[in-house]
Amino acid sequence: MPTDVVMPQMGESIFEGTITRWLKQPGDAVRADEPLFEISTDKVDVEIPAPTAGVLAEILVPQGATVQIHTVVARIANAGEPAVAAVPAATAAAAKPAVDAAATAAHAAGIPAPAAPAPAAPAPASRPVAAGAGEIPIVMPQMGESIFEGTITRWLKQPGDAVRADEPLFEISTDKVDVEIPAPAAGVLAEILVPQGATAQIHTVVATLRTAAAATATVAASQPRQEHPAPVSRPAPAASAAPAVSAAPAPPPVASKPAISKPAVARVETSAAQRLRSSPLVRRMARERGVDLQSVRGTGSAGRITRDDLLAYLASPSTSSGQEAAPELVEQRVPMSRMRAMIAERMVASRRTSAHAHTVFRIDMTRIVRLREREKAAFEARHGVRLTYMPFVAAAAIAALRRFPVLNAAVDGDAIQYHGSVNLGIAVALDWGLIVPVVHQADRMSFAELARAIADLAERARSKKLKPEEVAGGTFTLTNSGLFGEEFGTPILNQPESAILAIGGLKKAPVVLTDAEGNDTIAIRSVQHYCLGIDHRIIDGADAGRFMTEFKRHLEEWSAPVL
Repeated sequence: MPTDVVMPQMGESIFEGTITRWLKQPGDAVRADEPLFEISTDKVDVEIPAPTAGVLAEILVPQGATVQIHTVVARIANAGEPAVAAVPAATAAAAKPAVDAAATAAHAAGIPAPAAPAPAAPAPASRPVAAGAGEIPIVMPQMGESIFEGTITRWLKQPGDAVRADEPLFEISTDKVDVEIPAPAAGVLAEILVPQGATAQIHTVVATLRTAAAATATVAASQPRQEHPAPVSRPAPAASAAPAVSAAPAPPPVASKPAISKPAVARVETSAAQRLRSSPLVRRMARERGVDLQSVRGTGSAGRITRDDLLAYLASPSTSSGQEAAPELVEQRVPMSRMRAMIAERMVASRRTSAHAHTVFRIDMTRIVRLREREKAAFEARHGVRLTYMPFVAAAAIAALRRFPVLNAAVDGDAIQYHGSVNLGIAVALDWGLIVPVVHQADRMSFAELARAIADLAERARSKKLKPEEVAGGTFTLTNSGLFGEEFGTPILNQPESAILAIGGLKKAPVVLTDAEGNDTIAIRSVQHYCLGIDHRIIDGADAGRFMTEFKRHLEEWSAPVL
């Protein structure tokens, strides 16, 4: 008996998910716990494992479709049972009757689905396609629990253009993300209902897509009836993705008709010319610098070209020594994206909510630098993770927070909420924005556990595999602004936290050293500036100073072994 595969619930407040990619095709063998498909929710992108071993019998929800949690999206049969349709996952929507694909998308959009017709004999080639049959509504997706609208910033296809399943169709901007929205099925873009620059509510139909099945049937309907058609019971080629609705009488084999050849050609093009994956930010940077992204090697998920990839390419000797012209300044007025506008609003809201104050300390990191250089090879061999400076900084911050817990507290009305553990937020810069995963109960971890947790969260943040609970509940945040070479930054508080510590760039500098007898000498030392941002409503300058003094002492006098 087949086993149902359902859309899982990825968090308490998550009620739907979008299938971004099927990793198996109908007919493929599946092992228990083997990744079966990828989903995207308002908080995470994650691979979903198979609940049992067997054969993927049927895909019920195509790539790009959004469905409610607990919806059956596929079925796994026991080994030996036949699959319903052995077709590639990328063309699953086209391989099912068009009305099924429309019903799935309509359900995801929250609109009435077209009624399924009763089974009938294959229609003759001259029969017209019913109005609306085989058309899938493309809806404005919900990109977050609190997101109720999005702005279409660019259409990547125009009416009449061929579209591949999962190919980016349009770009949207919300208050949290700028993202490309893929096509839910293969076919032709029939109509654009919401133009570029317009803002639409979630689940609004913004375009319609004529599926490959409907497009094939339309082409077949336009062909003249053949005098001596081949029998309709003639078996179709196994590789064809055309469904029953387009199974019209075939012409003599000497002439290849578009109704047969077009879907096959589309599949060849899909495998032969994959679209470059990059964010709108990377594409804009490339345009400004005159860079052809075809020449940039992507190191992100699925070969995605990240901001760091582009910057590394620009900094490479072969690029910098070439004849590439510097970008020219252009006089223009560009409206803010919705995401940029919302970031501005939230930053102002944080400033308006908290009484921001900052203090900067210069810390001699020479002891830490030498210790790290001496221990990094052995540490990585023991624990399987690179030894960076971040766990040293995190451990020193946790030690200081234990002594001065008000910096780990929050304002709660007219009271101060002291937290029972340190949930350490670590800001991670991504090519599409910024995210702050949280190391929960960091104060109960050993140094090695802390290093592993920080590395794991950062890696999964970049590969979009964080769980919803891993980006919530922080009580104190570290942000490494010195990554870009600056001396220090003055960070804005991550509400509702009351303190945030910005890490400046690590540099060598001349430092005056005084020995026990009061003699001064100048030495080359590794120094780093740290800027503490506080909410002055509950944290006084003296509290900030004491915290930073303790933090500084831990780093400059570090004596704990790195185990």
